[in-house]
Amino acid sequence: MAHASAQLIGDRSHQCDATATHTHDGTRAYVLCDGIGSSDEVQAWTRTAARRIARAAARSGDAEAGLRAEYDRYAAEPERTSPFADLPNACAAVAVAVPGKPLTVAWCGDVRTYALTPGGTLRRLTADHNMRRVVGGDRNTVTSYLGAVESDDQCKGRYNHAAIESVTAPADTSRLLLASDGAYEPLEDSCRDLTRYLGWRSPRRAADTFVAAAIDHASSHADNATVLVADFPLTPPE
Repeated sequence: MAHASAQLIGDRSHQCDATATHTHDGTRAYVLCDGIGSSDEVQAWTRTAARRIARAAARSGDAEAGLRAEYDRYAAEPERTSPFADLPNACAAVAVAVPGKPLTVAWCGDVRTYALTPGGTLRRLTADHNMRRVVGGDRNTVTSYLGAVESDDQCKGRYNHAAIESVTAPADTSRLLLASDGAYEPLEDSCRDLTRYLGWRSPRRAADTFVAAAIDHASSHADNATVLVADFPLTPPE
C-alpha cells in the first residue's frame, strides 16, 4: 500500500505532531497525533502515543477500538485526575484498513481525515472537537483529546459530542488524508481547494506539496503542519 507523511515545523520551537503506521496480519493502521504545546516532553510523548495507537488499532482491526484503548489507558493514569496536573496531551485521528472490509476512522480533537474519490471529490469525514463546533467559539480550544479523563457521557453532557467519534469511509475512497490543524487551517482560511494539493500520483509528492503550501499560506504564525496520505484499495497479502 502506497502511503507517505510529511511535516514542517513552522514557527514553533518543537515539532510536536507525529505520524505512525502499523500492520498486523494484513490490517494496517494510520495515525496522526497533534501534540498540545511545544516542548521536549510533549514531542516525545506524542511520538510514543502515535505508535501505541497504531499498534492497538491494527491489532483490533478497528479504528475506534484502537483509539479508545489508548484513550482509556491514558485517562486511567492516577496523576491525570489531579487539578494541578500538567501532563502531555494530543489530538488524534486513526484510520484502519482491513482487506475486504470498509475503512474505519476515529478521532478525538481537531485532527481531520478526508477521503478522495477517483473522480476527484474530497469528502471530510471528521467533525472537529473544539469550541467553534460547540458554541461557535474559539477553534483553538479543543473539547476532546488524548490524555483527557472525560468519558463519552461526560463529554456529551458538556459539549454535545462523545469523547471519541468514528465513521466508516465511503466505499469509493481512493486516497485518504490525515491532517493536523496547522496543515489544513491555513489553506482553508485562504480559501484554497485542498484537492489541488492531493492530485499528484505519488503520495509522497502530495504530502510534501500539502505541508509546503500550508506554511506558505499561514498568516502571522505558522503552526506545525503534518499530513499523512494513503492510497487505496488495500491489496490483500499474497
